[in-house]
Amino acid sequence: MPKHQVRVTSIEHLTHNVLRIVTEKPQGHSFIPGQATEISINKTGWQEETRPFTFTCLPSEPYLEFSIKTYPDHKGVTNELLQLKVSDELILHDVFGTINYQGEGTFIAGGAGVTPFIAIFRSLRAENKIGDNKLLFANKTSADIILKDEFNEMLGKNFINILSDEETKEYAFGQINEDFLKANIDDTSEKIYLCGPEPMMDAIEKQLGSLGVNASSVVKEAF
Repeated sequence: MPKHQVRVTSIEHLTHNVLRIVTEKPQGHSFIPGQATEISINKTGWQEETRPFTFTCLPSEPYLEFSIKTYPDHKGVTNELLQLKVSDELILHDVFGTINYQGEGTFIAGGAGVTPFIAIFRSLRAENKIGDNKLLFANKTSADIILKDEFNEMLGKNFINILSDEETKEYAFGQINEDFLKANIDDTSEKIYLCGPEPMMDAIEKQLGSLGVNASSVVKEAF
């Protein structure tokens, strides 16, 4: 796939460390909800510094949208994204990704690992096919929950959060473990969609195996 230079049309904060970046959309550019692209910044010294970011818009929309967690301490690409202004340019590279919707089930995300699921749930909502899909979302604190209001609106009681660093009356406390999965997965024969840091994913895959979930039912992407 050829590279595309696209102009940034808007930037805003979704949370204290997550940016929503909207760009122009190249003609004919396509992706499947859940997929990502390699992105670099069209500035001297940054054109070849690519990082993977997930599309969070729908393929049918006339723009591209990315919800990107930033790491100012790393002094890398995401920190440089914090310096972006409207009309700056990004460079889009290849589209890739193994996560796509394969039927009703339970989505499990850690932090920015939720981003592939944003376009999937938005697509399901547009088609009136949310059904009984469920999202288990692990974060450090409630301030880290990306698109909390939108997920609440789309999923209601099937939007289930767990926080590792903050105890609240509203959400579960701790980390996702076998007991938490057992309590929140209604049907272990349905699809399980998994995305987050690799150590988290490795641990959850083992826990799912203990619950009798077949490895072939797990749709995953490291993030």
